[in-house]
Amino acid sequence: MSVPASQDGIQIVVDAPGWRDVRGLVPRLKRAAEAAAKAARFGGKSSLTVLLSSDRKLKTLNRDFRGKDKSTNVLSFPAGPNPGRYRGDIALALGVTRREAKAAGKSLADHAAHLVVHGVLHLAGYDHIRTRDAEAMESLEIAILRRLGIANPYEMAR
Repeated sequence: MSVPASQDGIQIVVDAPGWRDVRGLVPRLKRAAEAAAKAARFGGKSSLTVLLSSDRKLKTLNRDFRGKDKSTNVLSFPAGPNPGRYRGDIALALGVTRREAKAAGKSLADHAAHLVVHGVLHLAGYDHIRTRDAEAMESLEIAILRRLGIANPYEMAR
């Protein structure tokens, strides 16, 4: 899934055709990833890849890399240290993302942007296992999304 380490920027790979039905989604997700990378202070010419895929693909990735035999909305795969400053890969599942957006009364584009921001922060080392870490990560997500004109996704969830 990775692109060569010498390639700079945010790469968006559309693997499931349904993602193409959302007008303006790819540039919007690229802006979300760039905003999150800036907030995470990646600096320099860092790069990463976002894969827009299917529930089936995310289920396979989740099983193979995390031992969980079910689909999920987003997965992050941080890259190890490398001279090209490649940060890693993020993958989103169309069906799960669409269902979550509908259940929360959000647009698919807004929810997908949130998941990309969340994934980029994971690539930067943020996590949400401990409460304190989760609060820090959520606060940063909220601030990034606000700059992108997207409402606080945790307000609706609480």
